[in-house]
Order: sequence, then C-alpha cells, then structure tokens
Amino acid sequence: MRISKLTSHTACLNCSYLRGPMRATVPVEKVSWDVPFPHYNPVEYTSPIVLSGPLWADPDITGQDHSIRFNSVDGKVNRVSHWGEYAVVGGMPRNPVGRTGITGRGLLGKWGPNHAADPLVTRWKRNEQGEIVRNSGSGKPVLEFVGIRRKDTGDLAVPGGMVDAGDTVSATLKKEFGEEALDSLSMSKEERERLSQCLDTLFLQGTTLYKGYVDDPRNTDNAWMETVAVNFHDNGTAFSAFHLNAGDDAGEVYWIPVSRGIQLYANHRQFVEAAAEATGAHW
Repeated sequence: MRISKLTSHTACLNCSYLRGPMRATVPVEKVSWDVPFPHYNPVEYTSPIVLSGPLWADPDITGQDHSIRFNSVDGKVNRVSHWGEYAVVGGMPRNPVGRTGITGRGLLGKWGPNHAADPLVTRWKRNEQGEIVRNSGSGKPVLEFVGIRRKDTGDLAVPGGMVDAGDTVSATLKKEFGEEALDSLSMSKEERERLSQCLDTLFLQGTTLYKGYVDDPRNTDNAWMETVAVNFHDNGTAFSAFHLNAGDDAGEVYWIPVSRGIQLYANHRQFVEAAAEATGAHW
C-alpha cells in the first residue's frame, strides 16, 4: 500500500491547541495557501516551555533577523522536508499543507519541519498452542502491533519520538522503541545490553511505510511534524525475554490486534493499514 501525500489536515484545524489557545477558524476549502483568504487572522502562540530555551528548541525569531537556514541541513539540525522545498515567507517557514489557524511553534521546538521516527513493530497473533490466529471472515492471519497510550492526548499510538540533532533516523527508531515500549530507561546495565542485542536483530531489516508530513495536533503555520514510519516484523522470539512496560512518554503499552475499526493518533492508522497490506494480514 502506498500512503498518499496529504492534501489537507484535520487534527490541527478549528480546535483548541494542546494546553493552549483556540485556533482561528479555517474553513476546509481555505486550508490551502493557494486559495485566497484575505481575512485570515491566525492566533500567535508558542508554549512557555519552548520559549524558556531548552536545548532541543530553536531561539524565537518572530519579527527578528536570524541566521537559520531553512530547506537545508543547518549545522546538526535537519531543516529539509521529506516533501521537498517549502516556502519561506518574511523569513518564516510556511506549513506545506496549509493554514492551521495558529502561528509560532506551539509545543514544537523547531521552526519548519520537526523530524520524528515511528517504529511499527508487528507479530502474528497466536493461540495457546502457538498457532497463528486467522480471522474467521477473511481467513487471513491476524497481525498485532506494539501500541502505546500517549500521556499528552490519551490516544493510542505507535511508539516513537523526535530525531535529535545530529542523530540518524535508524538510531532513533531503535532508541525510541526501547524507551517508550520496553522501558529501557529503568533497566540495569546487563538488561540494557541484552535488550540492545534483541533490538539489533529485530531492527536489522525494516520496511519503510511512509516519509513525510504528519497530521498532528501540534502543527502550526510555522512548525509541523514529519516522520519516517518503518515496519519491523518480529518472528516471535525477540521479545521472549522482555515484558512490555510503559516508559518515557507512554502511559500504557500492549500488543494490539490489527483491524479496520482501530482509531489511532495522527496518521498512525495509515501506517498500520500499510503494514497489514504488506504482510498479507487481515484488515
């Protein structure tokens, strides 16, 4: 399955920003920058947490001259979009999908694209005898994936996180899965080493499902989420020594059976559907 490039967004429209103000109203037909909207009056908002200057955040450049190099690798910060060059208007990057009703960065640290990595770890659902379970209707095998319940929104989601400056997507995929799904942050040195070996095996080969813009509730006109979603299919042995424990940004974590009716955070349902199609699983 090829996940189509987004032509609009809904999670960041006509709603209150997470722990922030109400967004300005944007009719769906006026999301695109190509459609004139002379009365567009977005709310400006950047979270106090971001403005406090943490290491992961850019400086505030609102109304100021700056040296940030958009559409390029700016020192250790990758400001290149997976979708190609984005517009920079008045020195500010512009959301490539369209208007969101809010300017500034909201809860996002970087102006422009904020890069994340989402590891979708799957396995076949098995019965007590170890046999693969098949759906009674389609006859196809049932896929399970490791999902978390996000602490910030309460939504079910694929575990993942931000790609740190100077880090690689592949390293982030492995690190975030260990931190969010397997709670590696609370493991002993010996347990971490064993976990690392298991993840090395599991993450040796993966199938890229998607690269690009994410319909994320944190997006603004000047800052947005992009991700690389990769499917890693477990043959049933990689997790035999480890329990799934929520860690870092995850409230709960468990194996979730894949089905058409599942509701997930942002674009994650599309990632799971693509993995089901790629593995020939029930959907």
